[in-house]
Amino acid sequence: MGSISQGSLDDAGGGSRRTGAGAAGGPRGSAVAVRQAMRAVVTQLSLLNQQVGGHLELRPGDLYCLDLIDSQGPLSPTALARMAGLHPATMTGVLDRLERGHWIARERDPADRRGVLLRVQRERGAEILRLYAGMNDALARICADYTPAELELIAGFLARATQAGQTATADLARD
Repeated sequence: MGSISQGSLDDAGGGSRRTGAGAAGGPRGSAVAVRQAMRAVVTQLSLLNQQVGGHLELRPGDLYCLDLIDSQGPLSPTALARMAGLHPATMTGVLDRLERGHWIARERDPADRRGVLLRVQRERGAEILRLYAGMNDALARICADYTPAELELIAGFLARATQAGQTATADLARD
C-alpha cells in the first residue's frame, strides 16, 4: 500500500485508474477508492512521523519501536525485534539510542531474572503528545461528524485492514 507499485495493483483487474468512489462506479470502483485513500493516509502519516522524529531527533525505526513498546509493552527485546521485523543486532542499536535519549528503560523481567523488559519513560511522553496534538485535534473534529455506529464501523474496517497488513507482512517474511 505504501509503494510506487501500488498503482499497478489498482489496475490489475483491467480498466483505468480513476480517483474518487463515484468516478469508477460500483463496488470495484469503491474498493479502488478505499485502497487509494488508504495509500494516501499511509503516506501522510509517514510524513508526519518523519517530522515528529526529526523534532525529537529519532530515526523513523526508533520512533516505530518506541510506539510498539508503548502500545504493546512492556516487551522483551526479542519480542520487539520480531514485531518490528528487525534483526537482533539492529534492534540493539535502536534500543541503545532510545535508552541514551531517556525514551525507554531496560528493566529486569520479574518472571525471569535473566530476562529484560523494555518500558517507555512516561516523563518524555508529553513531548510526543505535543507534536501529534495537531493531528489528534483534527481527528477529534473529524470523528465528531460521525455517529457512534459509523465510528464503530470505521474502527472495525481499520482493525481488519491492520490485520490484513500483518498477515501480508508475515507472508513476505516467510518468502
